[in-house]
Amino acid sequence: MPLIERIILFTGKHRLLAHCLYWLGVCSLSAIRYAARYPNPSTPEPFNNLLFVGLFELGSTAPITYFLAYWVLPQLLTAKNYFRTVVVSLVVLYLISALTRLSVVYVLEPLIRLKPFEQESVRVIFTDIGALFFNYFFQAFTYASVFIFIKLLKDQYVVSKRAMELEKQKTDIELSALKAQLNPHFLFNTLNNIYSLSIMQSAQTSPSIARLSAILDTLLYRSDKMFVPVSQEISLLQNYIELEKLRYDDRLVISFEQRVERDVEIAPLILLSLVENAFKHGAGEDAGSPEIRIVLTQQDDLLIFSISNTFEQKVDQQLGIGLENIRKQLALLYPESHTFETSVAQRIFTAKLELRLNRQV
Repeated sequence: MPLIERIILFTGKHRLLAHCLYWLGVCSLSAIRYAARYPNPSTPEPFNNLLFVGLFELGSTAPITYFLAYWVLPQLLTAKNYFRTVVVSLVVLYLISALTRLSVVYVLEPLIRLKPFEQESVRVIFTDIGALFFNYFFQAFTYASVFIFIKLLKDQYVVSKRAMELEKQKTDIELSALKAQLNPHFLFNTLNNIYSLSIMQSAQTSPSIARLSAILDTLLYRSDKMFVPVSQEISLLQNYIELEKLRYDDRLVISFEQRVERDVEIAPLILLSLVENAFKHGAGEDAGSPEIRIVLTQQDDLLIFSISNTFEQKVDQQLGIGLENIRKQLALLYPESHTFETSVAQRIFTAKLELRLNRQV
């Protein structure tokens, strides 16, 4: 994890401690600067002098820093009346600097300087704008800049993280909606098939129920993840195909070839949508001898799924649940790492999907 991100996370979890450490560092730097400027202290208690200098400098630096970070900056970013913001800021910064100088002259200097020494009058303190600016505001602004920089990084990190969380939630909601559109249609067809078998008291009823049970187990408990093993999807397709074959007896010609070397991970139900689409718009509308050919291959990190089906009439451009959901899910899950093409030639509709993968079980 980068150092900046660690600092941001630390300040977020331990805000009070982070602020205390920051101001401790400011006090230490102020004391070091004072010691370097006056190497021979004028009193026998140099440590007390350094402590007093650090604390009094903090008296101007901290208010200026918090005022700039938590009032001026938000006002400049959101307010429309910039003139009022600038005027109020200058007045407040002037008062903080003047009051700090007043406390230094009449409280700090009597503690650390040997008498007699000349003190500035109150009138001089409040009218010497240049001294207030360079000795107090400019110096405090240096420390405040570091504080504000860290705060801006933290705010940007929080906003960016929140945006990512919202985008993920949006993606999850959209994917759930797409799956919800798919599952009722699939279950409706499957239950109709099994109902027909039970009416005929077919020996295939029990195996079909077992296949449906396996499919429901996958849909309810194993497809809620973003990615699942491709072996799970292959098993799902095999069960689905066997159930669909019950509707067509021997007139359906179907093949499912698979050459997958590694059990990579893919988004769930995408392949099922393509297979269901082939049955719905191909075999389901072909009164003759429909054909469906499915090929699933893997080439290194490229997974290729191709499915072709015969059809009686021109393929509708609005294929509803199948291809429309596929395109939406691919746009969400594989925005820059997929190709999806469809073609029609000589009564054969073909859909080809290529996924660039880097996930392996």
